[in-house]
Amino acid sequence: MSVLENWDTWKNFLGDRLHHAQNQGMDNEVVSEFAYKIGDYLANQVEAKTEQEKILADLWSVASKDEQHAIANIMVKLVQNNGSQK
Repeated sequence: MSVLENWDTWKNFLGDRLHHAQNQGMDNEVVSEFAYKIGDYLANQVEAKTEQEKILADLWSVASKDEQHAIANIMVKLVQNNGSQK
């Protein structure tokens, strides 16, 4: 099963990656820009697998660039308490 096929699995996957980046010293601005690039890639290149991902893709498609950055930042906040805390 792909991490994109289950919303909780996807959030845990993102949480793990976020914690790893933070533990490696990546600052919040870099994390934010990286989250934006991932969101843009997913919205344009990957078919949504869950209802939550479809909603995010729909929101992303009508959002301005500033709003897309806000969505990416909200996703970072959402996954901060997911995944392992290593």
